[in-house]
Amino acid sequence: MELQVDQVTIAFGARTVLQDASLQLRRGEIVGLFGRNGSGKSTLLKIIFGTVRAPAAQLRIDGERWAQRELIPAGKVAYLPQQEYLPTGITTRALLPLLFSDGEKLDRIFYAPLVEHFAHRKLHDLSVGERKYLGILILCQLDHPFLLLDEPFTMIDPLCKDLIKTLLAESKKVKGILLSDHYYDDVLQIADRSYLLQDGGLVPVAGRADLKRLGYLGR
Repeated sequence: MELQVDQVTIAFGARTVLQDASLQLRRGEIVGLFGRNGSGKSTLLKIIFGTVRAPAAQLRIDGERWAQRELIPAGKVAYLPQQEYLPTGITTRALLPLLFSDGEKLDRIFYAPLVEHFAHRKLHDLSVGERKYLGILILCQLDHPFLLLDEPFTMIDPLCKDLIKTLLAESKKVKGILLSDHYYDDVLQIADRSYLLQDGGLVPVAGRADLKRLGYLGR
């Protein structure tokens, strides 16, 4: 299954953020997205997800055209935002049955590494890394074929970072994953392909050398 995103264009006032940006995301791969602050990475993810409407954007799944507003109700794309999205005044053990009725999915989360150590604590008592890890665990159990992750590695400890990498590597067997983060080494380590968002468009990059050549990294 392939998600094709074409001709994404959006401006905020007089500033054009995205100009004919295009990318492909297939099941079975992780795609990295790089870009400086303000380059439009989060905006692009939100456009694909459907919470930001672009005046020009073409979305296709296996060649079939989809309107932006259709992907969320159709269960095609799930999204991890930068900000917290889970209720923090509840424990993991109380939260998960509210989200899933499938016992196998519940077990896969409850018995995932580390979860048993914090399942009885309220989410506001967890570390940033534990909450992000839990959030990604939940998204990976959804039936959505495509996942969009905005800064999954930012401000988290090495243990949770490694657990997230392992989880994403396993989940890409049945999903296509697009992730954006400034922790470029972590992204490059797990990404099958990557893009740099620059001057409103997406440029394919093969590794650190390309990021340096294109000015994203210092020389």
